[in-house]
Amino acid sequence: MQPRVSSFEDVKDSMQARPASQPRASPRLFLKIFLPLVALGIGFSVFGMYVTRLQIGTPGAIFQSCIEEPVGLERWIRPPSDLMHSMSDEELLWRASWVPQIKRFPFKRTPKVAFMFLTRGPLPLSPLWERFFKGHEGRYSIYLHTHPSYKANFTSNSVFHRRQIPSEVSEWGQMSMCDAERRLLANALLDLSNERFILLSESCIPLSNFNITYQYLIRSRHSFVGVLDDPGPYGRGRYNANMIPEVSIDQWRKGSQWFEVNRKLAISIVKDTTYYPKFKKFCRPHCYVDEHYFPTMLTIESPHLLANRSITWVDWSRGGAHPATFGKFDITEAFLKRILGGQNCSYNNQASSLCFLFGRKFAPSSLEPLLQLAPTLLGFG
Repeated sequence: MQPRVSSFEDVKDSMQARPASQPRASPRLFLKIFLPLVALGIGFSVFGMYVTRLQIGTPGAIFQSCIEEPVGLERWIRPPSDLMHSMSDEELLWRASWVPQIKRFPFKRTPKVAFMFLTRGPLPLSPLWERFFKGHEGRYSIYLHTHPSYKANFTSNSVFHRRQIPSEVSEWGQMSMCDAERRLLANALLDLSNERFILLSESCIPLSNFNITYQYLIRSRHSFVGVLDDPGPYGRGRYNANMIPEVSIDQWRKGSQWFEVNRKLAISIVKDTTYYPKFKKFCRPHCYVDEHYFPTMLTIESPHLLANRSITWVDWSRGGAHPATFGKFDITEAFLKRILGGQNCSYNNQASSLCFLFGRKFAPSSLEPLLQLAPTLLGFG
């Protein structure tokens, strides 16, 4: 015989048939069960708070005290503590284009020079640069754009420690090279104290000590961008008529990739949405866009701010598509004196014999003789 399954009505009837008076749980029994549970919960809470406070005060603990967000003006003027941000290029360029409209700073500002290294990977000449920067903290900042697969391993006491920025692959002669340069400028612009911006490679060396370099750049009324109106096949011959109306052939310029600009021009470069699309679309191989984009754009926009020359020495006398490279046996006292002397140029509209602050291309093997000659010939180390 199957057991009878109770229906909803059966359950309802049984509840209604239950006597009105049911025995209640004893209050004493309630207190015996409930109060110990409350006490146990409070105990765990107090213990947890104690452990948290203890671990916050212990170096290397799991729980770290929260760093308060800077308030007031400090939140706007403090440079980023971590260069490896998560912003896309679009977000970065937008953020870097912010410009204060009141030119007088309401805080003590020491203008800095941003040294922007565009490299494939390691910096073999970094020991020379370490000596160059030593003792001048607060007057410079450093940014490294490397191949995205390269992870620098500089020690914590190095000036290059944690100075890598988020990067993308850049190819010689392609728009990706200009993208890398804009990315460097945009990251450097996030520090309001950066006033001058110099683009360097892993093969560059300083040709003067830091004080001379700093004063030369900070006091200059012009930015050092090589600009040339070349009528030949490697100048105007690379022009594409589709650049009109933004760029006419009369405005087309050629120059060195290794530029130096002030803050005003750096902002002009990162905020550009007028010339960039044209160069990206119509300055294709064999146009070599990195030789034309910035010189042309800046000549159109701010010709009065350009010195029309580079401050990075290079030797093209050997011919070919690339300049000469100098190794260990090239680095002699006579060689460096030849670079440093006998130059004539204009600085702040006055004649000057100091024309180059940096030199390239120097091979890794040149490091040892450079370190030996730097104290007497370059003025540092």
